[in-house]
Amino acid sequence: MFQHSASALMVAEGERPSLSMNGTERAVAKQVLDADQAAGLLAEIAPAESQSAIRSGLGTSFVYSGAGDPVQVEISPGPKAVLKPMPTRTADLPVEPAVPAPVDPPVAAPVDPSGAEPVDAPVAAPVDAAVAAPVDPQIAEGPLMERLFRDLVKLGGSDLHLSTESQPMMRVDGDLKEFEGYDALDAETTLRVLLEIAPERNAEEFKETGDTDFAYEIEGLGRFRCNLFQDLKGPGGVYRIIPTDIRSASELGLSNEICQLANLTKGLVLVTGPTGSGKSTTLATLIDLVNSSRHDHIITIEDPIEFVHPNKKCLVNQREVHIHTSGFKRALRAALREDPDVILIGELRDLETIAMAIETAETGHLVFGTLHTTSAVSTVDRMIDQFPAHQQEQIRAMLAASLKAVVAQVLCKKIGGGRVPALEVLIVNSAVSNLIRERKTFQIPSIMQTGKKNGMVQLNDALLELVTKGVVEPREAYLKAIDKTVLVGMFQANQIPTNFL
Repeated sequence: MFQHSASALMVAEGERPSLSMNGTERAVAKQVLDADQAAGLLAEIAPAESQSAIRSGLGTSFVYSGAGDPVQVEISPGPKAVLKPMPTRTADLPVEPAVPAPVDPPVAAPVDPSGAEPVDAPVAAPVDAAVAAPVDPQIAEGPLMERLFRDLVKLGGSDLHLSTESQPMMRVDGDLKEFEGYDALDAETTLRVLLEIAPERNAEEFKETGDTDFAYEIEGLGRFRCNLFQDLKGPGGVYRIIPTDIRSASELGLSNEICQLANLTKGLVLVTGPTGSGKSTTLATLIDLVNSSRHDHIITIEDPIEFVHPNKKCLVNQREVHIHTSGFKRALRAALREDPDVILIGELRDLETIAMAIETAETGHLVFGTLHTTSAVSTVDRMIDQFPAHQQEQIRAMLAASLKAVVAQVLCKKIGGGRVPALEVLIVNSAVSNLIRERKTFQIPSIMQTGKKNGMVQLNDALLELVTKGVVEPREAYLKAIDKTVLVGMFQANQIPTNFL
């Protein structure tokens, strides 16, 4: 409104937000607001005494000064609102007096038959788009989410947590900390803030099931993976920052053997680890290596899309579950008819998806995927155990032939701040294939121990190296280890203090 020297901004149920400029009205968004969305936007700037009236659909008026100059806000039932600059801002412009009476429904600016947006009007993404990237955060996001996201990025956090009856919190270097300067949110405020940026489909899913996932992007700031949930106290949400830039292999400390996985022409490569261990970041780097060095067709199937890959030397098609396809299984089946060379599966969630991933790798495609397992051996066992007993022999044979590598990782706190991955690497050679086929996966660690020259690394060895180099404290490595007793013995053998025990 200020940028275009408009005389008023109209926000109303069933209408697109619009500006009054020189006697004409121009829409500033594609999105037609429903009652909840219109009320939510207005409640963000309303004083406490006016918020209940807005939520109840009643009329009210107040002066808002958060934009730097005062704005007169007149709201009539609906809600239907007219926001006008106060004379102090536009003394040199003719400003109509603010009146509490309802205004006529705003008329959208003429639109070219080709579908072009009104001239000079800022365009916001439609409500049901996979990613909302509004130009004007005051309209599409609301001040609170805008402030939280910007503070999260500025303070170097990785996750934002919103929970009923709690202050907003963020995760920095693996630890949860309260945001300073924010009060605890009640259930009503939390719900309103959560739904401000949720696409319509996800808002409905959240109301029906109590859970939903989507991706959200703020142009110039970053992309966020969003999860909304209900718990004992009320609604809550977790937002994870997805970096705009894909990190290089050297930045992540990936070995040459891991980087060589991007040169495979077929087979199954798995990146595993607990939630928040950096699996998506490692996979994005591997896909970027393929994209930068080969002339292939890459298809990604994700829920939601996280890292966005531009076409470099490869053609990249990214599909989001529930937006571009109904599920992983259907998208994976369709991918086989889409002339792929490389397929990324965001998560191997169930038996059918695992079976199709193995089958796709066997048919001559390179398949990357993730699992929530903590070690290379447990990854192999987990995949086989997903199947009924009468199918496991067949799956063992297929997996022995198609599996090329497993990278299992955990994130450790670095000395001085930040986090670094510790990587367990299993490169599947003929010896490992035979152990998988013959039900002797318990012997794989001994193969990894003797296969260091081929790039194989056990998790304890990776943790010991980080401690020896002074990157990670011994106690942090101990906490992230799976076989803690063996790691303590390795510390003692290398004269590393274990007094933290």
